[in-house]
Amino acid sequence: MTKPDEETATESSRSEPPRERARTERRMTRRGWTLLVSGALFLVFVVVGFLVQVPYVAISPGPTYDTLGRDAAGNAVIQVNGSQTYPTTGELRMTTVSLNDGINLFTALGLWASGRYALAPREEYYKPGETNEQVKQENIQQLQDSQSNAQVAALRHLGYPVEVVAKTIVSGSPADHVLAPGDKLVTVNGKQVKEAADVAAALTSTKPGQSVPISFQADGQPVRTVPITLAQRSDRTQGFLGLTASDRAVAPFNVGISLQDVGGPSAGLMFTLAIIDRLTGPGKPEADLAAGRHIAGTGEISETGVVGPIGGISFKVVGAREAGATDFLVPEHNCAEAVSAKPDGLNLIKVSTLDDALTQLENLKAGRPTTHC
Repeated sequence: MTKPDEETATESSRSEPPRERARTERRMTRRGWTLLVSGALFLVFVVVGFLVQVPYVAISPGPTYDTLGRDAAGNAVIQVNGSQTYPTTGELRMTTVSLNDGINLFTALGLWASGRYALAPREEYYKPGETNEQVKQENIQQLQDSQSNAQVAALRHLGYPVEVVAKTIVSGSPADHVLAPGDKLVTVNGKQVKEAADVAAALTSTKPGQSVPISFQADGQPVRTVPITLAQRSDRTQGFLGLTASDRAVAPFNVGISLQDVGGPSAGLMFTLAIIDRLTGPGKPEADLAAGRHIAGTGEISETGVVGPIGGISFKVVGAREAGATDFLVPEHNCAEAVSAKPDGLNLIKVSTLDDALTQLENLKAGRPTTHC
């Protein structure tokens, strides 16, 4: 019985009108083209997804470092030569963020979907045309400035004298060939210089073309006073001297900070606290600041001890908690963002100055309440 059925089906197909057969063939041809185009588009999408970089960076919690501990090479992070140091307990941990650049579309989507990373426009972290190497060098310079500020702020707090020196001299400026980097500044325009900000303040009311006396002292030389004619610059109305000043602590010992593969200014506060902790003996409030606790924090530090805001706080609090921190020192202006990302078990402590941070750490040791974000 099956044989006639098959023959009938075959015969029916053969008896289909030519116009209907052509229409069927055209429909199959369109379907084939659709599959081909779809496949090509999918292939292009895959190639673009793997090879083309997106204009975004992926941000995540970065590594943390105990500033009272040792670096990856086994060296003490805070190194003091020429002075007695004292034992400490607990941790004063600095925090970082990891920035992933040069990612393709699929990587970006994967990182975002993981929930641990956030995507941000690359232009928020890189200037137009700026390379990764240039950004790295800027971060290294910021770290070096942060370490210098931390040393000055710490030693100033401990009572060591601070002097103001010429940090950089602008080539071709009035100060060029008169002063040199490292020269101690004594007076500018007849006004005593006690901190770096005094230099700019002394020039506030000057005019281009005005001659002002500058008293300075080169290393090992007597103090000299010379008149310098100020120049004009389009970005200011007052006279232009052509130098940047910085504070330098005067102490009979050297303080160094050893930490590799870290950049940016945000470790300043924790460096400062660690230096003070290392140099303070028993019986003083600043002795053993952590007192066995696992304390983390962040914040840029000025030479006068002002704690400034930083970026990436929402990732830093997460990284700190994962590293075992129970308390976190937060710059005042970062408090709102820190609270929005606060992990369970982490006490957020608001600070605005070095003295403020020291007071809060003393409160922790004594079991007193701290100022919360």
